[in-house]
Amino acid sequence: MSTRRRRPASIAGPPTARGAQRTEPVESFRTRARRWLKENLPPAPQNYRWYGDDAQWPRARELQKILYEGGFAGICFPREYGGLGLTAAHQRAFTEESMGYEMPLSLNVPTFSICSPTILDLGTEEQKRKHIPAVLKGEEVLVQFLSEPKGGSDLAALTTRADRDGDVWILNGSKIWSTFAFAADYALCLARTDWDAPKHRGLTMFLMPVHTEGVTIKRIRQTNGSEEFCQEFFDNVVLPADSVLGEVNGGWAVASRQLFHERNAVGGGSPYVSGARPRGGGEVTDLVDLAQRSGQLADSRVREDLGETRAMRLVEEQLIARVTQAIKAGTMQPHASSILRLFHAETVWQQVDAALRIAGAVGVAGAPGHEQEQGEVGEDYIYRQASGLGGGSTEMARNIISERVLGMPREYAADRDVPFRQVKTGR
Repeated sequence: MSTRRRRPASIAGPPTARGAQRTEPVESFRTRARRWLKENLPPAPQNYRWYGDDAQWPRARELQKILYEGGFAGICFPREYGGLGLTAAHQRAFTEESMGYEMPLSLNVPTFSICSPTILDLGTEEQKRKHIPAVLKGEEVLVQFLSEPKGGSDLAALTTRADRDGDVWILNGSKIWSTFAFAADYALCLARTDWDAPKHRGLTMFLMPVHTEGVTIKRIRQTNGSEEFCQEFFDNVVLPADSVLGEVNGGWAVASRQLFHERNAVGGGSPYVSGARPRGGGEVTDLVDLAQRSGQLADSRVREDLGETRAMRLVEEQLIARVTQAIKAGTMQPHASSILRLFHAETVWQQVDAALRIAGAVGVAGAPGHEQEQGEVGEDYIYRQASGLGGGSTEMARNIISERVLGMPREYAADRDVPFRQVKTGR
């Protein structure tokens, strides 16, 4: 779907004039955003599904370019890299105003909320100036190459290797569960570069082109029919020295920061996410509509489900605000983002379960005239466990909270401080 603009998209000023908005009051910014959105973006598609199809990617890039040209891209990104340098309150205002419009939501995770902030935190000046403006203009999509086929939740036990050969690195191995890798331009790829160091101290992060010689990408079909996850195979992939993000053999520090941004994003606390999906997937208003259509709104059990769902949502919103502010103020460690990640999973589970209880059999097959809409309730239920895995499993989140936030003793690890080549691994 193309966008026909009735007037130039630069109501907010072109990128070079963004400094004028640096201290703009939130309500003034909201008013400009409301006017600009109405005049430049089409309404959000009906029954929007965030994973969509392959056609979403060129469209997302197009929409992002429109946002950039209109002066509404990268609201919380630094001005020197093409952003607006404004606050999370400005971003929240824009997200609220954009709810009814088509937005490049597929770029939020992991491009905007995980990979780009990691580059901002630990990349070289050259890497920042090359990639951040390209992301904000819709020219680049970024992904993560972290998990491995036999790695489970122990990311530091990875066996993808990068060997130094003169001025380049040679990458071999495989990654899996890489969201949207097929549509990406660059990836943050963690590889082992020192096999004589303990597992956390022999890793290096690379900022690598996805579609380059030696990289094979295979898509994974899931129970809901989507294919956003991929597996990658690396066969003597050549990476230049300036592909290293952070320090050689210092990749765990980069990965830790990256995982902080991931947990923050999954938990709903990232200031870099722009826009949110329209209603769907267990929102309270959808559950009310579902109860009304099925004639169950007066049922006390159903009303309890609706009340609990609303309460969970309110608690989640307050928890995000409190933990985010505490991390920013330094009164809580970044590890506290795992609290957001864990509670978000439990909130989603409660909502999806409530939706299926209300829908009953029609949640699987749908009802006449509502087959697709109500059938999605069953689809969401089948897919519910994904909420407990994305951004690290809930079990790992509980470990981090107990050990890193509450200060409880760390659990025993037989491979701690052991050179990785001596660690026994499964075959």
